Amino acid sequence: MGQQKYYDTVSEATKDLSKRGYTADFKILVEDECLICNKSTTQLSPDEFEIDEVHRFEGETDPADEMIVYAISSTKHDIKGVVINAYGAYADTSTSKIIALLNKH
Repeated sequence: MGQQKYYDTVSEATKDLSKRGYTADFKILVEDECLICNKSTTQLSPDEFEIDEVHRFEGETDPADEMIVYAISSTKHDIKGVVINAYGAYADTSTSKIIALLNKH
């Protein structure tokens, strides 16, 4: 990981990451234990990508606003993008297990 950047909001983080080449928008496929790109349908298993940056955002007034942004890259698929997920009290436990699995790689 390079020098860590700090952002005030999720939108600020995703906008800057996009400028830095993290243009794909990934979502977690819990049942398949992988990530999928919303535009290209590229699927990434945990051994096919790296987590380059992690940014956490705390909900100042609402715990439901606790979000985490992952900047990920895959040299195998030549793709870089972001995954946005809730964490804390409102995180989906099955999704959290997948994120824990992904963080190990």
